[in-house]
Amino acid sequence: MCVDVIRQGDRRHYRRRDVTATHLTANNAENRLLCVPLLQAERAWAHAMQLRQEANTEPRKKFHLTSRLRKAHAHAQTLLQLCELEAGAYAAWLHGVLLVELQQWRAAAESLQRARLIEELKPSLRYCAYNIGDESAAGDLVAMRGQGLIENLDSLMAQAKESRSGVMHEVEWRGRRVTVRPEKVRLFLIALQDYDKSVASAPHVQAKIDILENILMDCKDAISVIKDEIKNDPKLKAASETQTSGINHLLSYLLYLRLVRTIERNNLLVQQAEEAQATNGNIDGKKVRPHDLTRLYEIILQNYTELQQLPGFEADAPYQKEIELQMKAYRAFRCYYIAQVLTSLRRFREALAMLERASNYATDSIKSKLDDKQLTDKLQVLKKDIESCKFEVHADSVLEDDDDEETSYKERKHKDKKPLVDRLDEYREDSQVLTKNPNIYKMPPSMEAIPCKPLFFDLACNFIEFPNLDDKTGAADAKKQGAGLTGLVKGFLGWGGSAK
Repeated sequence: MCVDVIRQGDRRHYRRRDVTATHLTANNAENRLLCVPLLQAERAWAHAMQLRQEANTEPRKKFHLTSRLRKAHAHAQTLLQLCELEAGAYAAWLHGVLLVELQQWRAAAESLQRARLIEELKPSLRYCAYNIGDESAAGDLVAMRGQGLIENLDSLMAQAKESRSGVMHEVEWRGRRVTVRPEKVRLFLIALQDYDKSVASAPHVQAKIDILENILMDCKDAISVIKDEIKNDPKLKAASETQTSGINHLLSYLLYLRLVRTIERNNLLVQQAEEAQATNGNIDGKKVRPHDLTRLYEIILQNYTELQQLPGFEADAPYQKEIELQMKAYRAFRCYYIAQVLTSLRRFREALAMLERASNYATDSIKSKLDDKQLTDKLQVLKKDIESCKFEVHADSVLEDDDDEETSYKERKHKDKKPLVDRLDEYREDSQVLTKNPNIYKMPPSMEAIPCKPLFFDLACNFIEFPNLDDKTGAADAKKQGAGLTGLVKGFLGWGGSAK
């Protein structure tokens, strides 16, 4: 759009003509001319960013990358000459990006400081400070990584540290040295030292959790690299089956690091939940319950179970003993919170049993003298909480028995409708006696059975008409037979003859 204003030669020849202050002060000057150096700088910078991604697989493109950044800086300087006040930060920023690529850290920091009005420059400034030797910048860089402000931080910091302190070629764990060959694993182990310092200096619990989440992601990638290397190499695969190869020991070490950092993360989640429970606060809009803490301790115990099953350490007695001592301590916490759950369900006998078991676990763990002083202090506090909780559960149990008796008495009182005359020997607060229809005596009285006297039956017998039972007893047939025999005798003797 501006080419028509500034002719770049004639029809036959090209002659480059840059935008100068004269073009901006002419009578027919247009502000659109400022877009020419700006777009040229942006184009060169965008091309450099593309080359940076391609340089991961084609290292020779790194020289082209540096050349494009130089070009972007030159166009930014042209823009700075045209509008010094407005383009000062932009030109300083591009100059700082070029110096970072050239690894001129102090000069890069000075250029980026001049352009600090742009918030996105803070990661680059801290990275320059880290490379100059400011170890405090490592924590800021890790925190920015958690916010998504810096990509590929692990490799950048590891490469910088490697250049200052030498290359990590091997690692020693549980009395055995193992060579670290995969570059990604080596860079992770170098960066892990800065991670631990960042976790220790994090301002609050959530920041520590975020840093540990990043550690776990990087550790997972390193484990995948080792597994892929074992899978793709037949010799390593055959050696791994014997559980004696160095790369298998390195894999166990990385798995150990992942599980240990997972336990640290879960302990921070427990700490966060306990603080919220103590202040009646919420986490993600939900109130913390004993069920949540029980679940977290169950996860921690599951992590320790996985530590016991690490390849090559199933028969290592000292290692298994260390893990078992840790598990016994965390079982005490789990039993304590299970007892709280049972108390809320009013299952007091089971709650007392779990508290007793938690007390035994805590006592045994304290006697074993754990290496973790913080865990030992928590067990001391837990033991006091268990004792107080026992008294509370016992008191709740007694009160529940009294409530049951009172409830059953009230229910019996409401269900029993005896009149007052039938319960004179029983004290009862019956408000119905004071009403208009008191339950004192039942009127009319109910019928009662009384014993009968023999005289009553003697008198009644005279007035009773009994039914005729001749047909059933055979008396009627006997009468008929008697009449027939008498008539026969009378006829033979001539008695009873009819008079003629």
